Amino acid sequence: MRFARFVHQGSPRLAVIDATGLRPFPESIATLQAYLALSPAERAALAPEGAVPLEGAKLLAPVRPAKNVFCVGRNYMGHAEEVARASGRELKLPNVPTFFTKAPTAIADPGATLHLSPAVSKEYDWEAELAVVIGTRCRDVSENEALDVIFGYTCLNDVTARDLQREHQQWFKGKSLDDTCPIGPWIVSADEVGDPQALDIAIRIDGTVKQSSNTASMIFNVRQIIASLTRGMTLEPGDVIATGTPDGVGMARTPPEFLGDGSTMDVEIAKIGVLHNVVALGVLAASR
Repeated sequence: MRFARFVHQGSPRLAVIDATGLRPFPESIATLQAYLALSPAERAALAPEGAVPLEGAKLLAPVRPAKNVFCVGRNYMGHAEEVARASGRELKLPNVPTFFTKAPTAIADPGATLHLSPAVSKEYDWEAELAVVIGTRCRDVSENEALDVIFGYTCLNDVTARDLQREHQQWFKGKSLDDTCPIGPWIVSADEVGDPQALDIAIRIDGTVKQSSNTASMIFNVRQIIASLTRGMTLEPGDVIATGTPDGVGMARTPPEFLGDGSTMDVEIAKIGVLHNVVALGVLAASR
């Protein structure tokens, strides 16, 4: 099944997508977290409303976690190699996943224009990623049980201010600017996706393929990521994990390439769909 959030009659609503379009759940189930809080019997008893055409609908980020988005750094061999090469350092692979986070205020909607300031950064970069959406409260999950705690998967673009990432050393600031974490266009349930390590993943910038790989190339697979992250730490329904990006990012190219005003980005992952966003570089308002 596919689950989406969209604006319906002026209000955000959660919906399933079928052949007829978007079918909203009752107004009381307006978020994914509200849906996940229901028992299996309550979910089965829900009666989605009549269909709304998907074409032309204003889609929202399908989930907005209450906490930071968990991320894994340098989790594809090709990306680890290109970063080492670009930085002039020897490649050293970690024994455990490298975790960092993006602030929830960075989340942006599918199809949205990402308003980024050239006064804040001059090196906005792209990173196509498979995102995991947790479906149940869990801790100390074994690798064998890890896929059982997943509700579904979606596309994520880990837009990064590379100059801030270098200046601050710790990645949080350069990864957490507003509008630097578009998610969507919807969540596909885990049973429909199947093996998360067999998905083609790519990004097109202004129509040109810049990243193209397969999730089989992850250094730490989804099972290992969840087992490591939950060791002594609780994950909750609606938490999001971005699982890393393949090679082909802008900062590692010769010469480096960065996003400009009007740049289009299309993250595409097999069995999930396409996450489209446009960049607008300009002076930002004091508050948003």
